[in-house]
Amino acid sequence: MTNREEQRKGRETAVNAQAAQTAEAAQAAKTIQAAQAALREKAVAVTGLSKSYSGKKVIENLNLTIRTGQIYGLLGANGAGKSTAVECILGTRRADSGEVRILGMDPVTERRHLFERVGVQFQEASYPDRIKVRELCEETACLYEKTADYRDLLRQFKLEDKADSMLSQLSGGQKQRLFIILALIPGPRVVFLDELTTGLDTKSRREVWKCLLEMKDEVEMLCDQIGILRDGMFVFEGTVKEAVDNSPYSKLEDAYLWWTQEEENR
Repeated sequence: MTNREEQRKGRETAVNAQAAQTAEAAQAAKTIQAAQAALREKAVAVTGLSKSYSGKKVIENLNLTIRTGQIYGLLGANGAGKSTAVECILGTRRADSGEVRILGMDPVTERRHLFERVGVQFQEASYPDRIKVRELCEETACLYEKTADYRDLLRQFKLEDKADSMLSQLSGGQKQRLFIILALIPGPRVVFLDELTTGLDTKSRREVWKCLLEMKDEVEMLCDQIGILRDGMFVFEGTVKEAVDNSPYSKLEDAYLWWTQEEENR
């Protein structure tokens, strides 16, 4: 083999090696992109979450995945661990063990990055009675860099005529709609609504749900997936239909009581 042929083969080998490296790099990039896309699909990811108080397990090895665009209902009797679970997921209460990610971020160590991406409506919202609706919305908007127009939200939730009303002048249903608006002002990608219809009469509950999802009614129509907690653990997770089908009953209300073992107390 002449020197020229050896040089040509050497160049071909180098080109082939470079092409192989380029192909490997492209494949690696695709794998990373796919992994990132899969991570983005998970709005909330909870693994092995546990919390105890004075030696009593309140949440035990909770695993939960909520995907982007999904509406998830966390159900359970009083004391089942719902509020503690939500607080641990949000990072407002530290869990004993487990891992939580919201939009791929740790709610404890990356709270500042999540602040404008997560909206929260707590069950017990405490605001001055003498503050006006407009003032409360403006004060909330001041906390964020980018916000939705609260006036549009007031129109959407049929409270535009209450903008100059005091908080104390609103009905229970109107207050709950306002608290949802406050949670939506930062234009969040994930929203937590904590028992927003507790204590409301049927009319007020339906007003709230109607504003949320245009005529969708309560859990059966509102939630894509539900999880039922009992003693800090899931006893069921799936669709409403599956919850009913896997119980001895034909209605969600009865199936729920069966899953939580509350039917024994009726």
